[in-house]
Amino acid sequence: MKKVFCIGELLIDFVAEKQGNDLSKAVEFTKKAGGAPANVSCAISRLGGQSAFIGCVGHDPFGKFLLDVLIDNGVDCSLVQRSDTFTTLAFVSLAEDGERDFVFSRGADMELQYDPEVKKEFKGNMIHFGAATALLGGPLEKAYGHYYFDALTQDIFISFDPNYRGDLWKNKAEKFVMKCLPYIEKAHLCKFSLEEAQLISGKDDLEEACSAIHEMGARIIAVTLGKDGTFLSSSGHTITVPSVPVTPVDTTGAGDAFIGCLLFQISQLEKPTTLSQDFPLLQKMVATANKAGAITTTNYGAIESLPDLNALNT
Repeated sequence: MKKVFCIGELLIDFVAEKQGNDLSKAVEFTKKAGGAPANVSCAISRLGGQSAFIGCVGHDPFGKFLLDVLIDNGVDCSLVQRSDTFTTLAFVSLAEDGERDFVFSRGADMELQYDPEVKKEFKGNMIHFGAATALLGGPLEKAYGHYYFDALTQDIFISFDPNYRGDLWKNKAEKFVMKCLPYIEKAHLCKFSLEEAQLISGKDDLEEACSAIHEMGARIIAVTLGKDGTFLSSSGHTITVPSVPVTPVDTTGAGDAFIGCLLFQISQLEKPTTLSQDFPLLQKMVATANKAGAITTTNYGAIESLPDLNALNT
């Protein structure tokens, strides 16, 4: 089994209660651990895989809370850094259908410093780049780029999820796309939402979007479509893998549960970098990952809703 290193943000989600999708009307919030790459690391470990998180939190009660959550979920936090900057916060509202709306207050996540010694631990393992805040400049983006280069030189399996957040990229969508391109070019697996695939490719049609993204370099493309399943494209093959019918209450962690479950399965392979050549196996893996994503939407909070193997196999 290979260890999956997840790089990016770890933050507090303040989830608004008893209201629709307008944060201005929220009066009550519940504290939850969040951050896409951190969620992915927990998804992997809860399924019995090996994961490590690389990121930065503050020397404050929220930072301690976040580390405690990851450690309780079996994530290796030995590479997590602490900063005097306050821990990053995100305020999340949920609509009646479980869809979300974000407002960020950035803090310590951007302070991650590159550690050249970490490269030694990548060899023979896998790496996942979750990009919600990682491409916004500062030390985090520099560290992110360095770790990406390290992964390339180690010839290991690379996963990339851009995690586009409109609140973070107001009037800068083109800049976001340009910063994603180097990661898409060399990634073995790219996971997108429909909005992200259309934004990055410049194409409205999903098949045309994936074709354009393959031309950029991506080998395996998974576009999550919520209740409609996942569009999978690899080695000239495409298919929409159906989802599992559920009644969602919170979709916050669905995409992270999906990619975490997919990476967990890939980590069991002897040679993950050749997975793009086995479309039937990839299709089965995506079907299982769809189930993990669906299960996660049936409860509130990303990490505590992630399934373990027992839940996944029932």
